[in-house]
Amino acid sequence: MTLSRGFALLALSALSAAVATTDARVSASAGAGTPAGPRLKTISSRVHAKGASLVIEATEPVAYIATRPDPLTVVLDFRNVATGGVANATAANAKSPIAAVSVEPDDSLGAPGSRVRIELTQPVAHRVRSDRNTVVVDFDKPSADGALYVRPARSAAPDAMLALASDNAAGKTNSAAASVEDRKSSQPQPIQDPITALGLNKHAAAPQTAGARTIQPPTPPVPTPGDTTQPVSPQAGRRYQGHPISLDFQGADLRAVLRTFAEISGLNIVIEPAVQGTVDVALRDVPWDQALDIILRANKLGYIVDGTIVRIAPLSVLADEQSQQRKLQEEQALAGELRVLTKTLSYAKAEELQALLTKSALSQRGTVQIDPRTNTLIITDLSDRLTTATELIGTLDRPQPQVEIEARIVQAAKNYARQLGVQWGFNGRVDPALGNTTPFAFPNNGSVGGRTGGTQGPAGSQVPTAINYGVPGATSAVGLALGSINGAFNLDVALTALETSGNGRILSTPRVTTQNNVAAEMTQGTQIPIQTVANNTVTVTFKDAALTLRVTPQITAAGTVIMLISLENSQADFTRAINGIPPINTQRANTSVLVSDGQTTVIGGVFVSNEQYQTDKTPGLGSLPLLRWLFKRDLTSTNDQELLIFITPRILKG
Repeated sequence: MTLSRGFALLALSALSAAVATTDARVSASAGAGTPAGPRLKTISSRVHAKGASLVIEATEPVAYIATRPDPLTVVLDFRNVATGGVANATAANAKSPIAAVSVEPDDSLGAPGSRVRIELTQPVAHRVRSDRNTVVVDFDKPSADGALYVRPARSAAPDAMLALASDNAAGKTNSAAASVEDRKSSQPQPIQDPITALGLNKHAAAPQTAGARTIQPPTPPVPTPGDTTQPVSPQAGRRYQGHPISLDFQGADLRAVLRTFAEISGLNIVIEPAVQGTVDVALRDVPWDQALDIILRANKLGYIVDGTIVRIAPLSVLADEQSQQRKLQEEQALAGELRVLTKTLSYAKAEELQALLTKSALSQRGTVQIDPRTNTLIITDLSDRLTTATELIGTLDRPQPQVEIEARIVQAAKNYARQLGVQWGFNGRVDPALGNTTPFAFPNNGSVGGRTGGTQGPAGSQVPTAINYGVPGATSAVGLALGSINGAFNLDVALTALETSGNGRILSTPRVTTQNNVAAEMTQGTQIPIQTVANNTVTVTFKDAALTLRVTPQITAAGTVIMLISLENSQADFTRAINGIPPINTQRANTSVLVSDGQTTVIGGVFVSNEQYQTDKTPGLGSLPLLRWLFKRDLTSTNDQELLIFITPRILKG
């Protein structure tokens, strides 16, 4: 059938149920044979500044379907509405885009049925609206140049639906109203009627003319019956190319509405028995493929295209069928004959690939066994799965590049100590033998002096020390001795000082070669024996006090090396030993760095600084302003240790 006939039959199915719930109704003939049901009363047109309007008045509210078979024709179908003797009309106003209006009965729309065909002078846009008993078709103002338009030849089925069937028959997922992209046909394109004037409106689907060249719409490929089918659910966000239609009905049967789109598309549509319900539609100038998409989505429906047959069913039904088909295909695939494949590995370990093959390459019936002695995999599975497993093994069983890691370990130490001390010694006697006495009978004589030892005076005499804050092992000392002639009073003073400083550096350069993603470890230090007694049994264990460097390299595709570095520095502190067992001071650092091949990275910050300040003084006297330095001893010490590690990776090639 022609496209005009296909669109004219739009009301065959939809209005059969739609009109049942609208105000349109059919009753038996009455009186002198005049239909008692709704009928068309008058048709008039008027021209205004924005264009023109065609007013169709009926005896009561009626339902209609508006279609546009071609850019110069607008058709309104009224089901179960009599023509009422309305005559055809021809527009006489040259400013009106309406060329002619014809009214004819159409039994295919029901008994009675009416069709109003509006012929246009130019392809202007139109809009349809209804108000009670009146249906108004508004047309835009025609262009001033008055160009003519020639109708092109059309095929029976719109391009959008044919392309939809072709795409889905090839296994492509589309929506019910999917947009049809321009595609080139392998068949020669027939020459159709050229367009002799410019000015296509937005609804025209005819070939476009650029200068003297005629551009024809491509012919979509015709699907074959043996093509695979795939369920499709309607989706939003599509581009629509179907011809615009207007639908206005309430409570229409859903199955009848879907059958209407079979007439539009020219395809065979099969509707599942589970598709039930009614639908309310009020659309104006909407592409028919978009209208179908919206109706399917609103009712949770999808479709399957098999050749030129479109099967519409609920999404849940299609999902269940697809799941059952997948399950059946899997069962059929697993029913094949099992084969055994042995593969001896050269570089990879069979234990490592066993779990990977089981999860990634084998079926449910497949098994993998290993022979550790020969590093061989024994695989049992279907033929196609064995092929997949062989390809995977070939990809993984390859030699890994190696990395040489050079580490330069620098341990720097700096210490400084300073001590200042003073010693006082004196003695004095009151004795008549020395010529000094007291005016009392008691005490008549006495003596006073230090009691903490002796201070060596400059003359070699020993004077008892009263304040002894000397520096042990002092390398610098100054002494002063004072005394009377008769030895009644002697005073010795000794100032001692000691200052030490030192610097040290320990440098080691270990090297190790390891494979990609395999950890390398370097350790330098001592083991401390720890003795324990339990149940009269002496047990000796050893605790590491060492510098340990652990590096795991990973070679990237860009030729760089990612290194996971773990550094631990443990040292025994014998100054705080308990029962001869020293505690272990530990410093630890973990990091990940990206280094180019042959470049060096440094790990620093493992720094320890120990500062000590100590003061020994005589209570009271050691706090006197200015004089306190004569009654105290000061000790200052600083000990700094720093650990620096320079790591250089080198990729070994070949």
